[in-house]
Amino acid sequence: MDNKWRETYLIHSNDIDYKSEARLSVLLALMQRTADAHLEHIGASRDQMIEAGMGWMLITMDLRFERTPQALENITIDTWNMGPKGALWQRDFRITDQTGGVVAEACSIWALVDINKRKVLRPSAFPFEVPITAEDSAGETPQKVKIPEDVTMHKAYNSVVRYSGIDANGHLNNSRYADLCMDSLSKEEIGKLRIQSFKITYQHEALAGDEIEIYRSEIVDGMIYFKGQASDGNHYFEAQLDIVKYNEFLKAAQLRAAYKI
Repeated sequence: MDNKWRETYLIHSNDIDYKSEARLSVLLALMQRTADAHLEHIGASRDQMIEAGMGWMLITMDLRFERTPQALENITIDTWNMGPKGALWQRDFRITDQTGGVVAEACSIWALVDINKRKVLRPSAFPFEVPITAEDSAGETPQKVKIPEDVTMHKAYNSVVRYSGIDANGHLNNSRYADLCMDSLSKEEIGKLRIQSFKITYQHEALAGDEIEIYRSEIVDGMIYFKGQASDGNHYFEAQLDIVKYNEFLKAAQLRAAYKI
């Protein structure tokens, strides 16, 4: 049984933004696809999971970049299961380029749930043999996003969950929450920033027809914070974007080149 699973993808023209860089939501979707392929390989396909009355719920994803993949670039995504963390599971990812250089790494926390009773199941309830790779790690176990109390959030816009965003479970797909965050930034802001990391915690599923109020902060100590909530205050997600301004990014890259770091 393969402890790790590997998939290779081409970043197509419809996967990129106006800077010819892969969108966050695309990378999250490809990582999810790779994890699904790994589970199917060990015998835990979606149909078999449904038959067993089980499903996976993503709790927190922490994605950290060395750089962002570019248009028409081939990337390889490796994923592996780090094993249970109490009642939850950790799955790690590593994205590399054609030279084998690391592009990004991610750590994620998942819950195994009873899809009928909507409750979290203990790892021992999983009826499939899971290969564990504890000797490799993409980073520390991610903690949930917590927006500091002193950070001012302002409403950016409202979004309604529609056909284009829902998955086979009838929920807004995990990857699409990144679009909700990025859509709250202006083109001018995005043009001046380079993403160092994106971290998101999912708090409540969004269903077709749900209206999500999107809030964001200004840049606070290199971070931009986001949250999505219903009109009654019920939270769908909280997220944070660790960024570096473009001029600082160029300056650091030039220094690395000059000193061959």
